Amino acid sequence: MMNRLILAAAALAALTLGAQAQSYKIATEGSYPPYNFTDDSGKLGGYDVDVGTEMCKRAGVECSFIVNDWDSIIPNLLAGNYDAIMDDMSITDERKKTIAFTDPYFPPDPSTFLTLADKKVDYANIKGMKLGAQKATIQANYLESNLKDGNTILTYDTQDQEMADLNAGNLDIIFLDGSVVGEAVSASGGKLKADGPEILIGDGVGVGMRQTDTELTKKFNTALQSMKDDGTLDGLITKYFPDKKGGPFYKK
Repeated sequence: MMNRLILAAAALAALTLGAQAQSYKIATEGSYPPYNFTDDSGKLGGYDVDVGTEMCKRAGVECSFIVNDWDSIIPNLLAGNYDAIMDDMSITDERKKTIAFTDPYFPPDPSTFLTLADKKVDYANIKGMKLGAQKATIQANYLESNLKDGNTILTYDTQDQEMADLNAGNLDIIFLDGSVVGEAVSASGGKLKADGPEILIGDGVGVGMRQTDTELTKKFNTALQSMKDDGTLDGLITKYFPDKKGGPFYKK
């Protein structure tokens, strides 16, 4: 009898550990709408959150979202503080040196300049201006590599901070994801405008993963592919980015 009890307890412990192993944490910034945001009740929402919730459901795993600042989001993934990143993170060769990515869950999005509506800029010869972008983004890297000479490049911890400086006249231009610029212009009441050329950087948005977590990456890829095949992903893109042209992006 005692042996049976011991075996039963061991089996229960194994089942419990197995269930725990199928629970994962996903980090997001919670302040980059419409990709991710925190509502008045403190609840996370947005495109990243909705995609991640459905992805985990189809992968047969439990996931919870936690908030992490953008500039430390990759280091904390590598430190094991969570298991994945869903925060409008573009897939780039530079980031692939330290982390892995799932297949894209948002297509490549041209970056766009944002200015005050009455601002005139010669984009063929940008000089003597203050240009802003969020820290550690593809836009910040682009400004440093291409527009640093003759200009001042300022980087910010959050989108809200750079928007505040633009509206206060402390910046001439912000460089952002095109899909984010559209929402900013709509919310400005005519004070802001999308301006200048669209510049395509990166290979779309993917889930950031540790390079060693190959099995979980495969599970997420399978789930994302099913969301592409049945139109779920296109539906979420339409929901959060109604002005984005060129769809359907994934359903054939």
